[in-house]
Amino acid sequence: MLRYLLTEDDVGAVRFGISPLSELALSLRAIQDPARFPLQLGWLRRTETARARLDLRTLDGLIDERMWTPDFLNPRPASPLTRLEDEFVALLATPPEVFRADLVAVHGQVPDVFAGSTSVALRRIVRALRQLWETCFEPYWPRMRAVLEADVVYRGRQIAQAGVAAMLNGLSSRIAYEHGVVSVRLSDPRDRTYAIDGNGLTLVPTMFTRRASAPVGLGPPMIMYSARGQGALWEAERVANPAAVAAVLGETRARLLAALGDPASSTELGVRLGVTASAVNQHLRVLRDAGLLVSTRYGRSVLYLRSELGNALLEARTR
Repeated sequence: MLRYLLTEDDVGAVRFGISPLSELALSLRAIQDPARFPLQLGWLRRTETARARLDLRTLDGLIDERMWTPDFLNPRPASPLTRLEDEFVALLATPPEVFRADLVAVHGQVPDVFAGSTSVALRRIVRALRQLWETCFEPYWPRMRAVLEADVVYRGRQIAQAGVAAMLNGLSSRIAYEHGVVSVRLSDPRDRTYAIDGNGLTLVPTMFTRRASAPVGLGPPMIMYSARGQGALWEAERVANPAAVAAVLGETRARLLAALGDPASSTELGVRLGVTASAVNQHLRVLRDAGLLVSTRYGRSVLYLRSELGNALLEARTR
């Protein structure tokens, strides 16, 4: 059991972040044991050929049979807009003693593939992870990130409507909050208790944990939890002919719903469908209010994505 002790100020300072580097590291779990991550089988199928060309010896050295990864690959993100390149820069600057300690915490020793110079090993790790990113993540990242950001927006609404305690208790069956203590049940047999002491607790949604994960060592207070909405992530590409749905929604709204298997802004949708921006925004609001779409802010844009209900509506036509 991992326990974080929060003061009243700590509770008010709970924040969310998204880490592309952590997603890369945790994805090694699905690559190593696909059966444990059925929601990501669509991604695994699409990237199977590309993954055969990766530096698997290096990547295998970053995960053990317990599905643990070293803490230097799971940095605490500063915000939901963390950039991968910034995380790579920080990774390359990992002190040798931290690098070795984090690997030993996972493997019991430094794997042979990382023996010798720490700087050389870190450059090799970044090359391998960059290749994984470019071939297996970059084509799908806008879509994956939209799901992660939508989760953050949802949790923020929970806090506004019901408070931090309700939000924390809704993250996972493995996470519980009561009387200032956040308890996380992990596969780690150790019993650990840490006081936040003003250091801030960061919650990180991810596609690659089934219940909850946390730093292996004495890392910053952070909990990684399974993002909601993953079930429709890959199936959303299977778009049926929306002709029958158009009789209920109207042709333009049916076309918008069919187009939103991938995240898109209202401006992009207007260009693709030949509809004015004001009309697109009106239709999107109606579809979102009906629960057929989800939306999230990304920088200066608002991205829309078909919800599980919207996906089910179109797939019903296929069946």
